Amino acid sequence: MIASDIGTAYAAHVSVLQQRSERALERGGFDHLVVPSGTLHYQVFDDRDYAYAVNPQFKAWAPLTRNPGSWLVFTPGRKPKLVYLQPFDYWHVVPEAPSGYWVEHFDIVVIRTPEEAAQHLPADAARCAILGEPQSALGDYVPNNPPAVVQYLEYHRAFKTPYEIEMMRGASRTGVRAHRAAEAAFRNGGSEFDIHLAYCAAARQDAFELPYRNIVALNEHGAVLHYTELDRDAPADPRSFLIDAGAAHAGYASDITRTYARDTGSEFQQLIDAVDAAQQRMCAQVRAGIDYKRIHLDAHLALAGILKNFGISRLSPEAALETGVSSVFFPHGIGHGIGLQVHDVAGFAESDRGGTIAKPEGHPYLRLTRVLEPGMVVTIEPGIYFAELLLDGLRQGPHADAVDWNRIEQFRPYGGIRIEDDVVCTDGDPINLTRDAYAEAAAS
Repeated sequence: MIASDIGTAYAAHVSVLQQRSERALERGGFDHLVVPSGTLHYQVFDDRDYAYAVNPQFKAWAPLTRNPGSWLVFTPGRKPKLVYLQPFDYWHVVPEAPSGYWVEHFDIVVIRTPEEAAQHLPADAARCAILGEPQSALGDYVPNNPPAVVQYLEYHRAFKTPYEIEMMRGASRTGVRAHRAAEAAFRNGGSEFDIHLAYCAAARQDAFELPYRNIVALNEHGAVLHYTELDRDAPADPRSFLIDAGAAHAGYASDITRTYARDTGSEFQQLIDAVDAAQQRMCAQVRAGIDYKRIHLDAHLALAGILKNFGISRLSPEAALETGVSSVFFPHGIGHGIGLQVHDVAGFAESDRGGTIAKPEGHPYLRLTRVLEPGMVVTIEPGIYFAELLLDGLRQGPHADAVDWNRIEQFRPYGGIRIEDDVVCTDGDPINLTRDAYAEAAAS
């Protein structure tokens, strides 16, 4: 998208935010929306700060992710105001003056100290819905996070504007570039740490700038769902590689997972190919009116069918789902919403007034239970794992004879498989941001 198109899309995005915010303020009975960008957190008994993470409610308005001490003010009928902290500081690099396609949509006030912000906020703090963490309090302006306001804004944040989709497309392109570099590092014999560094270098993002900690797992480590240890030494026999890693773009995230076999002619590669084919069919289910819980349950059936086809499970897919055996090999949810946050908010929201849509019984780790609608962006991430703890539980339980333990032992050294794409729900066919980015990279 060229700069002029981004500017047009962003203008429409801000208009949508204003409409949503006005309605949210009505719901909560407030006159102003006030959003601090957040402040630095310091380690206990130390003067070192943790990596700064911007308030998602703040970066929804402006593509600013490294600006602690700033504030956003919206009053219906008025142009949004940005109180922009640009301190006098010779210890650290000072944020540059605001510039770009977005600045014309704000009345911008530059301040030199955090305390100066108070004089540019609405006169009566009691009439403000202040969204942020307690640490962002400034005098009377203490974040109150009124539920009616937060529920409305978070519910509707599931529906991405065209501008947001384009930012997520940018995050996908960056993530795919880095994933390709990580695969090359694996095939060149790199350790988990080496692969992680190759990923960051290709993404041009440091570890704290990525939307979440990279999962870089070789061999058996692939069975640990959130493996982040990053061994410094490569294994003597690198058999498999699972990487779950994303990238950031203007405050938005991508979330991509791929699994590779060292020997592309191995049976483990065949298992990867089977999961990949099933995953693409699951992505095709991301359509308006489809209950996301159904995709999750269908994923269990599809993966249980793969386990049976490979001689690992002796059960029909339906029996594997009913008995919980499928959850031994696929213990997490099929995915989640994604956008400003990797695990985006309001995944269980019944409506913009609150309420919760329950998870399917026996599936506690599903992060999204809503019916899909155009504009939603979700991940689809099925997996098959050979996790020692879960397998031990199966061996000691009533369904121990439901699987072939010799076949499990053959696959256990490979850890597991997960494949994940970011998919946009539309009025018609879904848009797979991840596969599109891979196709673009292959064609360039």
